[in-house]
Amino acid sequence: MTMTYRIKNVLDPLKKPSKDELKEALLKLDIKIDELASLPEPSKGKPYNRRLLFKNDEVELLVMNWSQLECAPHDHGHSHGWIQVLSGTSLNSVYEVKGNGLPTELFHQYHHQGKYFYASKKAIHKMQASHNTDLVTLHLYSPPITGMIVYDLQKCAACVVSDDCGAWWPDEQYQRVKEIQLRRDVVIED
Repeated sequence: MTMTYRIKNVLDPLKKPSKDELKEALLKLDIKIDELASLPEPSKGKPYNRRLLFKNDEVELLVMNWSQLECAPHDHGHSHGWIQVLSGTSLNSVYEVKGNGLPTELFHQYHHQGKYFYASKKAIHKMQASHNTDLVTLHLYSPPITGMIVYDLQKCAACVVSDDCGAWWPDEQYQRVKEIQLRRDVVIED
């Protein structure tokens, strides 16, 4: 059975999958890095390059090949999903936002090859390859991501980006669906 057929066979039946159903699907797919012919090379000046492996109205499956740059803090719009580390080590930083303030880092975690981690709806995080490893990750989201918000902590701004933009401040004006000025004075209380 080809990988493409296996992906379609496992993901096509999913309807509004729960957190557990998404993870079960990813485990059932059991995709190995050597099955992914011609990985997209990391884009120059970008944290990663991605290739869409599958998409329907319910789910999308992407593979990402990372450079040594970190992505910007971002959410996944109204989507939730699982990230699997196929090779290398990921440094994943999780943030909290209060009102229209700047995201504040809560904690970070290292995820090594073979590990899975969950991104809940509206959760904000950023990722990067850690320890100069060649990071490749697999991402399964439901529904397909739309309305992702990317944060620029230096500009004190956020931006809803177009679906073709990654987790970085958009280069092209058309990718900036909506820009939001944030407030520096909003403080998270313990």
